[in-house]
Amino acid sequence: MNKLIIKGGNKLKGEVSILGSKNVALKVLVATCLTSDKVIVRNVPLISDFLVMADIIRSLGGEVKLEDHAVSVKLEKFLSEKISLDKAAEIRTSYMFLAPLLARVGKAIIPNPGGCRIGARPIDRIVDGLKKMGVEIKYDSKDGYFHALAPNGLKGTVYRFSKSTHTGTETMILAAVLAKGKTTLENAAQEPEIDELIGLLNRMGAKIVREKPRNIIIEGVEKLHSAEFIIAPDRNEIVTFAVAALITEGDVLIRNIKRRGLEDFLETMESCGAGIEEKENGIRFFYKGELKPSNITTSFYPGFMTDWQGPWAVLMTKANGASTVHETIYENRFTYVDELKKMGANIEFYKPEVKNPETLYNFNIKDDNYKSFHAIRIFGPTPLHNAILTITDLRAGASLVLAALAASGKSVLFDVEHLDRGYEQFEQRLNSLGADIKREVE
Repeated sequence: MNKLIIKGGNKLKGEVSILGSKNVALKVLVATCLTSDKVIVRNVPLISDFLVMADIIRSLGGEVKLEDHAVSVKLEKFLSEKISLDKAAEIRTSYMFLAPLLARVGKAIIPNPGGCRIGARPIDRIVDGLKKMGVEIKYDSKDGYFHALAPNGLKGTVYRFSKSTHTGTETMILAAVLAKGKTTLENAAQEPEIDELIGLLNRMGAKIVREKPRNIIIEGVEKLHSAEFIIAPDRNEIVTFAVAALITEGDVLIRNIKRRGLEDFLETMESCGAGIEEKENGIRFFYKGELKPSNITTSFYPGFMTDWQGPWAVLMTKANGASTVHETIYENRFTYVDELKKMGANIEFYKPEVKNPETLYNFNIKDDNYKSFHAIRIFGPTPLHNAILTITDLRAGASLVLAALAASGKSVLFDVEHLDRGYEQFEQRLNSLGADIKREVE
């Protein structure tokens, strides 16, 4: 068991670089399996989730080579159409292999996906879409697998997502590129990471156009070919380091990043009185005085990202007044709150008045628990102190690290393997800015 020991109170100062996006890296690995040619991807983050996905490709018959932060993948022929239960349990994106398996083999056996437990996160919208493409798919509750067949191959279709779904949009794109005919995806998600995936696929010979912000047109092609691609910096990592600078009253330049994809976050930061300076070589985040409270509601792009609300809630413990966070993407994403309360945070749950929950909330209402709260109030400024903490998922873990950096005394964080799923050398990079973090293995 790994644990982090964090001595809080140090102001973070200096410069830091951001690695490639986790949410892109995992999806482009799946995309490389759509061709028998070699595909090279650069600026990949060497995180545990990426390594698990690489292992899955190897188990399917692919050759995966890693050199520094570049990966080459060549899967000439699938040797299996089944994803192992133990690997799939580790990572949610494993179900996306449905697309290349159905496109190239015509069948797939995929376990119910694992990953961070931050809500029900069903894949029903993807199943519905694949069925419209001619896929016969059933879930066997006895063995825990989805059994999918495309007896006549994949065919183009018109499919409208009932709710915005990031990975659902990507999975349908991956399935459509080799399908017969044209596929039109309506109400498709528009996150920058999806456009990166589209960029790689088009380099591989796909014909994909985002016709409107939420409409994507895919003309099926017979074959994809080799390509090279560079992944852009991870937006979630940018936000984590930006909040680290502010919560510790520090001054950090995040190198080689732009405003695109961060607009709502930066605007909210500026409205709270945070110091932000856009420079030629990156964006500088610095503490310049008392922070104002805020009221945010998470949303799909271009709104305030759900992955940002945990770090933001930590930052608002430092603001002068009451702040609110209303979560609309997942029905259960405040797992970090009880841990923050151990550190002295003054946070209360509440149920906001919502006239049209079916429209506002992006999760399936039937998956909601009547006991669940979808919003919190944070009262500040409240000095945080050290505590013994348990990490429940990736983004909750990053939030607790941020809290520990700002707290007085030494905090101990357990279950840090969740952090390793999304952050490469997290503590080393924070330490380079002046943090005091040690990892111990028991």
